[in-house]
Amino acid sequence: MYELRCRDVGFDCAGVVRGATKDEVLQQAAQHAAQAHQTTVTPDLAAKVSALIRELPDSATGGAAAQG
Repeated sequence: MYELRCRDVGFDCAGVVRGATKDEVLQQAAQHAAQAHQTTVTPDLAAKVSALIRELPDSATGGAAAQG
């Protein structure tokens, strides 16, 4: 399971996206960025955001994706 916190990208937002793969997290993050922050994820931004996605330990997954 992978996770990206919106705050890690630089937004003042409690949003968190989780997914089984980094690509899944990136897709969810792009949707969140568009809806919540009126931001379009360019290829350059996607590369920077991808570096911020972290893999969760198995014990920390605890459920489905959450989005703020």
